[in-house]
Amino acid sequence: MSAQKIPETIKVIAIENSGENGQLVTQSAPCPQPGPGEVLVKVAAAGINRPDLMQVAGMYPPPPGASDIPGLELAGKIVACGADCGEWQAGMDVCALVTGGAYAQYAVVPAQQCLPVPKGLSMTEAACLPETFFTVWHNVFDKAQLQAGEVFLVHGGTSGIGTTAIQMAKAMGATVIATAGSADKCQACLDLGADHAINYREQDFDTAVMDLTDGKGANVILDMVAGDYIGRDFKCAAQDGRIAVIAFLGGTKADTNFLPLLRKRLTLTGSTLRAQPVAAKGAIAAKLRKTIWPLIDAGKIKPVIYREVAFDDAQQGHNILKEGAHIGKVVIKMM
Repeated sequence: MSAQKIPETIKVIAIENSGENGQLVTQSAPCPQPGPGEVLVKVAAAGINRPDLMQVAGMYPPPPGASDIPGLELAGKIVACGADCGEWQAGMDVCALVTGGAYAQYAVVPAQQCLPVPKGLSMTEAACLPETFFTVWHNVFDKAQLQAGEVFLVHGGTSGIGTTAIQMAKAMGATVIATAGSADKCQACLDLGADHAINYREQDFDTAVMDLTDGKGANVILDMVAGDYIGRDFKCAAQDGRIAVIAFLGGTKADTNFLPLLRKRLTLTGSTLRAQPVAAKGAIAAKLRKTIWPLIDAGKIKPVIYREVAFDDAQQGHNILKEGAHIGKVVIKMM
């Protein structure tokens, strides 16, 4: 391992009083050291995601062996490498998915989970990519196998996941329908490339989807709401439709009729990325680099940033997500 000008002690954003009254606070901690297959990144920016809020609330603890510092995605410069890091070397700019630890001045990253910063993007923009792009690819394309010409429905179209899913699905040739909670948010979905946007406060999305598809329904549904949305997803899914559940903003329980699951031959899946092995996440990174990164380089897909917050104001970033008015990602700038 080679390293230069790496401090022994760094600033990190830690969790104080994890649970209902949990807050983010700035603390000092030893600088992490990369092991075999790992790189040390000087973090320039870190994306904020709902799992970070859940961790602060005591509802999403890190897997065994992972850092207890929040933050699942980052962008920055590699400053040191362990053995067997392949192409990655000190001095390279990267963005990466991590199991935790992104809310810090320096973070250790599995080399397989690194991706180059796309052409023309700032570090802040690049920090918005990994968590949402890995999640969307894994659920929509790997698990649900969305194909060109199919109809794709995404709930929460103006969330970080939603803005990513709209662009990726459209770029891959799908007809995209998004749900959102206001006229402005619906327009934002259309501006990003959605073919249709449904204001769920004014329309029953399940009825609207069936109307928009001439009664055929959506082939793939990406659902971060769950709860009573599950039964409504069943109603508006197409024959042989695939429903991917990635979060439970509407609750973890549903009282629903499962008969359509059989009659329509539906597939209902769920997943989390955080605890998956490095090799599995590395495989997703390789697919993104081959298929999606060229589209970002060409400007056909872009990160959507709602707000940047300073390192010492990370709690403000979490509060923005809690309020729910955002369109796109909230990012912490480290420097």
